[in-house]
Amino acid sequence: MYYLGVDVGSSSIKIALVEMSTGKSLGVVKEPAVEMAINAPKKDWAEQDPEEWWQHVCAGIRRIKEEFKVSDKVIKGIGIAYQMHGLVLINKEGNTVRNAIIWCDSRAVEIGNLAYEKIGKEKCDTQLLNAPGNFTASKLGWIKENEPKLFQKVYKFMLPGDYIAYRFSNTVNTTIPGLSEGIFWDFTTDQISDMVLDHFNFESDKFPEIVETFSRQCAVSDAGAQQSGLAAGTPILYRAGDQPNNALALNVFHAGEVAASAGTSGVLYAITKSLSVKESSRLNNFAHVNYRAGREEKVGKLLCINGAGIQYRWLLNNLSVSSYEEMNQMAAEIEVGSEGVCVIPFGNGAERMLNNAEVGTHFINLNLNRHSKAHLCRAALEGIAFSFVYGMEIMRDDGVDPKIIRAANDNLFRSEIFAMTIATLIGKEIEIFDTTGAIGAGRACVITESGYEAFSEYLGQDHLRTYTPLEEKTPYQIAYEHWKKELNLIINN
Repeated sequence: MYYLGVDVGSSSIKIALVEMSTGKSLGVVKEPAVEMAINAPKKDWAEQDPEEWWQHVCAGIRRIKEEFKVSDKVIKGIGIAYQMHGLVLINKEGNTVRNAIIWCDSRAVEIGNLAYEKIGKEKCDTQLLNAPGNFTASKLGWIKENEPKLFQKVYKFMLPGDYIAYRFSNTVNTTIPGLSEGIFWDFTTDQISDMVLDHFNFESDKFPEIVETFSRQCAVSDAGAQQSGLAAGTPILYRAGDQPNNALALNVFHAGEVAASAGTSGVLYAITKSLSVKESSRLNNFAHVNYRAGREEKVGKLLCINGAGIQYRWLLNNLSVSSYEEMNQMAAEIEVGSEGVCVIPFGNGAERMLNNAEVGTHFINLNLNRHSKAHLCRAALEGIAFSFVYGMEIMRDDGVDPKIIRAANDNLFRSEIFAMTIATLIGKEIEIFDTTGAIGAGRACVITESGYEAFSEYLGQDHLRTYTPLEEKTPYQIAYEHWKKELNLIINN
C-alpha cells in the first residue's frame, strides 16, 4: 500500500510514491520534461494557467503508476505541497476566471504597502505577524481594484494547492497555514482577519472552508478519478506550502528546529513559539503545519536569501571547470578565509534581509599575482555560508533559539566547507538528509492516519551525515567579521 506525494512548483510538478509501512520512496517523477513557462504580460507580472498544473499532475500520476506497476487501488492517500503565495480564482461553475497570479509576481506591492499603512503597522505586526506586502491578500485586492468586472465573477479564491485538491475532489477548502501565508489569518483571534476583510472590502463567502492540515480534507471524486487515474474515494490527507512542507520533510516540527535549503536561493525556516515581530521587515512569520487554533502556537519564521546557489553556479559557468565537485576540491586546498579574498554573493536582486537593498555581487581583495580560481571557489562558498550565518543572527534577534539545523542534500550542502562554516559559526550541528518535498508530502499522510511518531520513524533511513561544529572557530570568526565589515561598507556607501 502506498501514499502519493504531489509537489506543485512553478517550474515543474513532482510526484512521489511512498510505501505506507516504511515511508520508503519508490521513486519520483517530474512533469513536464522542460520547465513550465511563466507568462509575463506586463513588467513584474508572473502568471500560470492552473489547468496546466492539473494536466501535469495527471500525467505524472499515470507515469508513476506505469513505471512502478501499481494500480489505483493500492494508493491510499494523497499529500499535496505547492508553491506559496499564489492566487487562483474560480466562478460558480468551477472554472478559473483568469490565469493564476503566482508567488514571484510583484504587481500588488503598492496595494500591500497601502494596506500596511491604512490598517496600521502595529496591528499588522502583532495580529497578522507580517505586513500584507505582495502576498495573496494584496493580489486579491489588486484584482478587485483593477479587474472589477472579473472580480464580480469570483465564487472562491484559492491557493495553488487548494486548486489541485479541488480538481481531485470537486471540494473547495483550505488550511490555517495556507491562510496565514496569504496574510489572511489573525493570530490573536485565531480566525480570518476582520481587519483585512474590512480594509479590502472582501466578502467572507469568497473564502474556502477551513480544514485541518492533517485530516481527511476531501476525497477524489468520480471526475477527479477519471482524469487523474486514481480511485474515487482516495482521501487527500495533507496540504501545505512548499517551505513549511520542506521543513516537514526534514522532520522540523518543534521549537528550536531549523530547516535550511541552498538552491538557487537560500532559505532558513525556524520553528518557534515566539510571536515576536521585531524583524518583520526582514522575516516572514507563518503558521507551521502543526499550528492548531487555540493551542500552543508553532510559528515558522522564514528568511530568504536570493543570492545563494546562483552565485556558485555563476562561477561554474564562467570558470574553466567541469563540475561542482571539481570546484569543491579546489576550494578545499585553500585555508579558511581564502587568504583575504571576500565574495559578497547578493547578485540576484534585492535582498529582503538587507532591507531590500540592491547589493549585487562583489569580489573583494583579489590579488592577481597571488590568487587563483581556487581562492574564488573557497571565497564564494564562504561568502554564501556567511550570508546564512548573518540571516541566523537576524532570526536570533527575533526570538529564534536554534537547537539543530536540518537540510536536504542540496548542491551547496554537499560541500563540507559550506556546511562546516555554517555549523561552526552558528555553533549547532547540521544534519543532512536525502529527501524531497514530494516525498515529504507523501509521507505526511501517515500523520493523519497514525500520528506524528509514525512519521518521525520514517526519516532515519534518509540520514546521510552530520556536520559537527569545530571547537576551534577563531579563523572562521575572523573571516566572518571581515566579510561583515565589507558588506556594511557596501550597504552604507
